[in-house]
Amino acid sequence: MLPSSCDTFVALPPSTKGQRIIFGKNSDRPCDEVQEVVYFPATDYSAGEKVECTYIEIEQVLHTYAVVLSKPAWLWGAEMGANEHQVCVGNEAVWGRESADGDEALLGMDLVRLALERANTAERAVDVITELLEKYGQGGSCMEDESGFTYHNSFLISDRTEAWLLETSGKYWAAERVEEGYRNISNQYGITTKIDKEHPGMREYARSKGWWDGETQFNFATVYSFMTTARIEEAGNRYCEGKKLLEKSNGHITAEVMMDILRDKDSGINMEGMFMTTGSMVSVIPKDPDLPGVHYFTATPDPERSVFKPFIFVEHLKPLKETTSPSYGADDPVKKKPRFQSKPDRKHELFVKHELVAAIIDSHKERGKKITESMRQLEKEKMTEMEEHLSVGVEEPDFLVNLFSESVKEEIAVYGKR
Repeated sequence: MLPSSCDTFVALPPSTKGQRIIFGKNSDRPCDEVQEVVYFPATDYSAGEKVECTYIEIEQVLHTYAVVLSKPAWLWGAEMGANEHQVCVGNEAVWGRESADGDEALLGMDLVRLALERANTAERAVDVITELLEKYGQGGSCMEDESGFTYHNSFLISDRTEAWLLETSGKYWAAERVEEGYRNISNQYGITTKIDKEHPGMREYARSKGWWDGETQFNFATVYSFMTTARIEEAGNRYCEGKKLLEKSNGHITAEVMMDILRDKDSGINMEGMFMTTGSMVSVIPKDPDLPGVHYFTATPDPERSVFKPFIFVEHLKPLKETTSPSYGADDPVKKKPRFQSKPDRKHELFVKHELVAAIIDSHKERGKKITESMRQLEKEKMTEMEEHLSVGVEEPDFLVNLFSESVKEEIAVYGKR
């Protein structure tokens, strides 16, 4: 079976309810992969320091921003996340005319984390990713095995005012600014003729390869894809279905609407099978800079039977222990060459508890129904609490330093009651 990719969504006023930006993403990965949710504080570094990414070491910057990430536990980068400036980033696998089989370099997921650590706006995140792409390239296996599963990347990036779609092919790229309405991406190129930033050699490279005649209007998706944009729009694929779901709620898209979209199985957005939705994220970002963003993460597979738990950036945040996987350091099979000779146990505490309750939901219909109802009730209560912060701000930040971890403990308690 050919692996599928994920779905990422963003909605901006006037498509949203209130002056808010809603960001959402499902991370679709191998069904046995553990996804952790982790927090890293802002950090200062000395000149000349390096940072070890998944496969390669690169130059560190003098200051990194605080980030919360949802990431496959075996690698350094992230599928999705946010930073203290309310920048949100998610990436998708894309395949086109250019081969993705290259040397180990930066993974698209490394670029997600690097952008969040180094960019205080969505547009700056585009610049960070493309500068790193030019300097270090993208490449390496994106699965924890020897299959050599490789791809290029597209990114959906948002902040308090706008969103950007960035699509890459090797070191070449195009970016489109989204200032209102909604946008979704799946695993195909979607930028057509509206290009607001681009690699300076992107058009000439396409012309030299015979993909573009240099005269007709340049359409990035048509030129760099295996297929035309007409195929991308075909009814039945996840991109088209996601677009329909956004349109259905156009003008009143909320966090709840986005969660429902991520839970939708009929569309294939909530993926099942060998590749499945292993983690989900929804962020609510008020346009008012005095109000906090609220970032919801599941840290568990299948959003339909998971709880979206809130995270807010405040000072003195504690590590998210219940959703942090074991670390194997230099002994990790990912770090040793040849890589991927074995797979260690990467299950974090919440994953273990959720795995047990998921089995109960599958095998005991009535009991499973009660557990699911209790999980939804907990989620609803948390969202009601967060609405006050989204509307009036954070008056007692110290009360929120353990917000996500306490929500995880309440979720685990729900499992224990049944």
